[in-house]
Amino acid sequence: MVTRQRARPHLAELVVHQGPEPAQSHAVEGSFDGVIEQVWAALGGAPEDLGRLTVSGPERTLSSTFPVTAFGTAAIGAALLAATDRPVAIDTRQTAVALRSERYLRREGYAGGSMFDPLSAFHRTADGWVRLHANYPWHAAAARRVLGLPEAAGLDEVRAAIGTWRKVPLETALHEAGGVAAATRTEEEWAATEAGRAARALPLVERRLLGEAAPRPSGGLRVLDLTRVIAGPVATRTLAAHGAEVLRIDPPDLPEITAQAWEGLPGKRSALARLPLDDLLGGADVLVTGYRPGSLDRFGLAPEQVAERHPGLVVVTLSAWGHRGPWAHRRGFDSLVQSACGIALVEGAPGALPAQVLDHATGYLGAAGALLAVAAQRRSGGTHHVRLALAGTASFLQRRPRTEPGAADVDPAPYLETLGPFTVASPPGLVDGRPLHWPSVPAYGEATPAWLP
Repeated sequence: MVTRQRARPHLAELVVHQGPEPAQSHAVEGSFDGVIEQVWAALGGAPEDLGRLTVSGPERTLSSTFPVTAFGTAAIGAALLAATDRPVAIDTRQTAVALRSERYLRREGYAGGSMFDPLSAFHRTADGWVRLHANYPWHAAAARRVLGLPEAAGLDEVRAAIGTWRKVPLETALHEAGGVAAATRTEEEWAATEAGRAARALPLVERRLLGEAAPRPSGGLRVLDLTRVIAGPVATRTLAAHGAEVLRIDPPDLPEITAQAWEGLPGKRSALARLPLDDLLGGADVLVTGYRPGSLDRFGLAPEQVAERHPGLVVVTLSAWGHRGPWAHRRGFDSLVQSACGIALVEGAPGALPAQVLDHATGYLGAAGALLAVAAQRRSGGTHHVRLALAGTASFLQRRPRTEPGAADVDPAPYLETLGPFTVASPPGLVDGRPLHWPSVPAYGEATPAWLP
C-alpha cells in the first residue's frame, strides 16, 4: 500500500508516480473475446488507439457466469485511453479491486459503516422474489408505508408483509409511492416486457449533438458533478484522477450516506447548494448528472436546456433504466437492475454479480465518454451529450459469451493507498508505466460552491 497526498495536476500536465511493472503483460488485440475492442468501438474510439493499451494479470479475477473481469477491464482501459495519448496499462487484479473499491474503504483503520440498509435485500413474495433498496431513509419510509407498517418496523415484519404480495404488483406499488424495488425476473421474463425490450435497444454509450457551438480552447477541465451512488461518482472521481477540477454539489436537505460520500469523493471538492446552478455551469466544461431522465428539468438542467444557455458544454447523463420505455422515469440502482433483467437468477437463486459491475463499469465508460466528447468539442465544436444507463450496460454484458465461475485470488494491498485519514483503492491503471493516485482527500460538504481561481 502506498501513501500519497498531493496537489491537483492540470489535465494537460498529468503527474503520475513510479510503481512496479505489470506481470504477464500482453497486447490487447483479440483479448477477452474482443470485449475491449467492442467497448472502445461503442465509445467511438479510434481503433489504432488500442495499440497503446496493455492488459496484464489472470484472465479472471472476479468469479461470475458473465465475463465481468473482461468487461470491467475494458471499461477501465477505455477511460485510460481517453484520458491521455500516452501508453497505458491495466492489470486484471487491480480491476477486481477497483470494481469493489467500497469494500476497502477505511477511515483511521475502521470501516465507515455499511452502505446497505438491512432492508436492502432479496425478499420472498407470494410468487417469487423482489429486491428492495432502502439505503436512503426516505426510500425505507416509502417501503414501510406501502406495506402498511409503522416507521419502526424491523426486518422480520417487512419480510412477513412482503410475503403476502405478488412481486410485480409490489414493485409497481413501491415505485408509485416513491420507493425503490424490482421484481426478480428470469432473462426471458425481462425480454418479454416492454421495459426489457427498451433496455435491450439501448446502446452501451450514446453521444449526440445538442446544438452548434464554437470549439473551446484547450486546457484543464472543470467538471460540475451532480451525481450520487457509485456510477456517477466513479465517473467524476476518474476525471479527477486524470487532473480535472471536479466540484460535487449535494442538496443540503438530503444528506449523503457517510461511507458512500467518502467512497465517491477522492480527488474532488464537495459543496452543499440548491439548484439551479447557472453561475457554476457558466464556468464548467463538463456537467455530469446521475438522476432519472426528466427529474432535473424543473431546474433548467435538461440537456437541451443546458445546451441552449451554455453552448459547448459537454453534458453526461447516467440513469438506471435509460431514456426509453415505460421505466425511463423510475428510480433504480445496480442491484435492482440485476434483479429485473435476469442477472440475479443466473448468478444464484437469486444472487448477485461479484461486484456492482453495472455501476462501476458505467462510471468508467461515462468518464471515457466525457473525455472523448471534450476532445471532439475542442476539435470541431458543438454541444455534446453523452448518455449511459445501467440497464444498457446490463444488456451489453448479457449479450457477451458466458464463462465458467471461478477466479484467481487477489491481494488488494498493492492497489490501495493512504489518503489523509483514509485507506482507499487507488485509481486503476498505469500511464507510461506509472500508477495514478488521488490528488486530494474526501471532505463532504466542506467546500465553497465556486470554481477555484
